[in-house]
Amino acid sequence: MNQMVTPKFGVGAPLRRKEDEPLITGEGIYTGDYQPDGCLHGVVVRSAMAHARIRVENAADIAAMDGVHLVFTGADVDGHTLPTMARLKQIDGTDHWLPPQPLLCTDEVRYVGDAIAFIVADDVNTARNAAEMLEVDYEPLDVVISIEDALAPDAVKVWPEHGSNLAFTFGHGSEARTDEAFANAHKTVSIEIVNNRIVANYMELRGCVAEFNADSERYKLTLGTQGGHGMRDVICKVLGLEKDRIQVITPEVGGGFGTKAFCYREYPLLMIAAERLRRPVRWTGERMEHFVTDAHGRDNLSTAELALDENAKILGLRVLVKAAMGAYLSQFAPFIPWVGTAMSSGLYDIPAVFAKTEGVYMHNVPTDAFRGAGRPEAAYLIERLMDKAGEETGLGPIEIRKRNFIRAEQLPYTTQTGRMYDTGDYAGHLEKALEVSDWAGFSSRQEDSAKAGKYRGIGLCSYIEACAFPGGEEATVELSEEGNLTLLIGTQTNGQGHATSYSQVVAEKFGVTIDDVEVIQGDTDRVENGGGTGGSRSIPLGLPSVRDASDALVKKVKELAADRLEAGVEDLELESGIVRVVGTDQQVSLAEIVATAGETLSAREEVRQNEATYPNGTHVCEVEIDPETGDVSLENYVIIDDFGVTVNPLLLEGQVIGGAANAVSQALCEHTVYDEDGQLLTASLLDYRLLRAADLSDIHFETRNVPSTTNAMGIKGAGEAGTIGGCAAVMNAVQMALKDGAGVSELLDMPATPLRVWEAIQAAK
Repeated sequence: MNQMVTPKFGVGAPLRRKEDEPLITGEGIYTGDYQPDGCLHGVVVRSAMAHARIRVENAADIAAMDGVHLVFTGADVDGHTLPTMARLKQIDGTDHWLPPQPLLCTDEVRYVGDAIAFIVADDVNTARNAAEMLEVDYEPLDVVISIEDALAPDAVKVWPEHGSNLAFTFGHGSEARTDEAFANAHKTVSIEIVNNRIVANYMELRGCVAEFNADSERYKLTLGTQGGHGMRDVICKVLGLEKDRIQVITPEVGGGFGTKAFCYREYPLLMIAAERLRRPVRWTGERMEHFVTDAHGRDNLSTAELALDENAKILGLRVLVKAAMGAYLSQFAPFIPWVGTAMSSGLYDIPAVFAKTEGVYMHNVPTDAFRGAGRPEAAYLIERLMDKAGEETGLGPIEIRKRNFIRAEQLPYTTQTGRMYDTGDYAGHLEKALEVSDWAGFSSRQEDSAKAGKYRGIGLCSYIEACAFPGGEEATVELSEEGNLTLLIGTQTNGQGHATSYSQVVAEKFGVTIDDVEVIQGDTDRVENGGGTGGSRSIPLGLPSVRDASDALVKKVKELAADRLEAGVEDLELESGIVRVVGTDQQVSLAEIVATAGETLSAREEVRQNEATYPNGTHVCEVEIDPETGDVSLENYVIIDDFGVTVNPLLLEGQVIGGAANAVSQALCEHTVYDEDGQLLTASLLDYRLLRAADLSDIHFETRNVPSTTNAMGIKGAGEAGTIGGCAAVMNAVQMALKDGAGVSELLDMPATPLRVWEAIQAAK
């Protein structure tokens, strides 16, 4: 591959994040730091039961308490519901049914944490005390918690008026062609697997401050989001407002992972309260509230089957994903398994595919997008199935993959589910990962572990994902009268380092440093349009627009400077805030050019793309298991990725390693457990285990890039890729260790906790 000369600034420069200093010195401003004068505090009264008829007994008495300003129950906000923004066609061509999700429940609750009342008081302690004194009469009803139980013919219905707990049925591919492939198969291999429900657990819990200006009749909403414009638009639907009535401010955000993209009940409730009381009102969530109110992720029960010919070439793939939706359809919930199953075939040349998705209602927290949003689930399913196919055919995990990879000469390649893979070298990054991980030397390491009484396994996952979906992101670059450069863009940083990445391009174009560029996000009044962050879209979609807006503004600047310096535009260069005639001492500052123009100079551009980008790569994980305790330790982890053009290798590595840690945490630790009554047993960090830094091995990361042809700058998104490739690599390694060490033949589901691993070893004995 060609070596590229890296400029001081610009695409490819390994720059440290300029955002870090204020954050690590405690100067970052988060939602919790904002408390306007006269601010009141809100608390939500939440259901203690998973399914019950309810009646609030003493709301008027609570409203009359000292320090209490307002008590809302369902009747006070009746008619306001949270919308489901993803409504898709089912296999039969019909639109699926949408259950109503009221801001406050009026007569029935459907999961522990469902909202019953909203109380506003002088301070948070007064509000909490009032909430504890509110009397809610519960009439318990039957509960259904598991996917299998919910789909049983005699199951209690979450929504009796719908008549079924089957929320929707989607499909990708051709059922007839797939049936024909299986009819002609020499051999079939099948798998049934659970993708465990997980809770986001970002460091910064959700919070919000609502203000109402009676003079302008406008609302100001300050909260951590993944995009203020999208949040504004959904709230407008909830409250029936025009977009110009709401300003959304997003300060620093301490983690989003998809879960902060959605409109939750507290936000419109706060706005209604702020207007009613003519006072600012704030709400700050607690960790236990996060567990029982913020959308959960994953939670699939999936089956998949391969049809193979006599040479172990794949003829067909059949997939059924039963996706838990929870009690309501969250904002984008139906879209998540739909987009995930579109990636069912992974990196493999499969001529017939039929992937079916069934959404399932249950009495628990609704699910929605979580880092990767359907694509990690798809990669996990196909990559564990490929390992099983390698075992049952005797080819092993490497040869079965190589035999079935889409070859470089087949690209661009359109899958049977309609995804168009443009570029890549799938066998190439697999080979590199095997080399770097010393796969060939594994057997000797396994023998050493056996001598020490341990089981050792190695596993891999070769993945592909779709991200940076079709669309664009508008960018505006301004040059002020003082000669300062400002970028306004409607993506939303959640800690990824947007200000650094965007500034690299602006700085390169204008010959300044990244500290000379101010990046404005998170204010819907200052930034006119924006798509927010999600689906690894911000840099692939945002940066081409930043580049083109910068080029357009540079052109304006040079044209003005050319007149002033009496030189040709082609003879000018920009450096350190100066426009200079090349090879001379004739120059003019940016501030002087703006003064000549008599106004702030600006350029606005939006570069759009018509197809997603498709990052891909291989993860290799090596583990060691202590059979006495069931403890799994990571011994080695290697990632070789193709992200097209790398914008900032330091930021990229941080994103990928963080995503891989996310995946390891799901694979080995995170376990969301409900009891038969619908009570969440893992509702705090005392009971819900997250990965710790000490649980990770060193992670080797490098890229083997092939530029994208669907993106204007050749970039492939990267924010979710580590999560997508990680789970299968870890679990395939665990499965090998258990099979070779203890003869475990049964498939082990995530999470591979010490207890589960130990029980599998004991069962095999």
